[in-house]
Amino acid sequence: MKYFSLIVLFTFLSCGNKEDILLPKANTTIVKNVDDLSPIYIFFRTKEKDTLAEVNRKNSIISTNWILNIDKRLPLRIVIPEIMKLQDKKRTEKAHKNEKAQNYYSYADIGKNLAFIPFTNVYYKLEKPKSGIVVFFLKNNEVQVNNVIVKKEKFQDYLNTLPSDKSNKYVFCFAKELSFGSYLQYEILIQSLKFSMSELNVGNEEFVY
Repeated sequence: MKYFSLIVLFTFLSCGNKEDILLPKANTTIVKNVDDLSPIYIFFRTKEKDTLAEVNRKNSIISTNWILNIDKRLPLRIVIPEIMKLQDKKRTEKAHKNEKAQNYYSYADIGKNLAFIPFTNVYYKLEKPKSGIVVFFLKNNEVQVNNVIVKKEKFQDYLNTLPSDKSNKYVFCFAKELSFGSYLQYEILIQSLKFSMSELNVGNEEFVY
């Protein structure tokens, strides 16, 4: 299934059920095209006063690249457990496993086209980290680095002032009440930083609490 097919299927599914997934938006395009893909949808639902995440993965094929189309209004405390289940399903599948298949989040770029950001190697933890330099992404576009609050737009400048000693492990954490839309904005910020991630001691775990 090609990239164009994703757009057609997404529109058909949304219109057919008379509902939409409100995708996150960003001014940066991380990945423009993905081939051989399976779309997965996570809808925003409400029941009385509760917010729910409804997962539709009917068209998912283990051996393909998975595209997760997630409503930006969903809070991380609700959507991350569902993402973890999907990740575990794909990682533990043996019969049709494809080592080259990746997982991506979709979003709308500045040209209102679908763009993608990979998260295949991210392992989520629903707890606080026990060590490391904690980079905690908060609401209101603020980042807390070891108890120092920095505005999102100043984050790059602040990182430049920190020692680049490899022994310092940086741990990325996210407030559980962040919306998925805000979370994706932070993920794009991380990947857009003007330093090489290989120059820092950064693991593949992300903490949500």
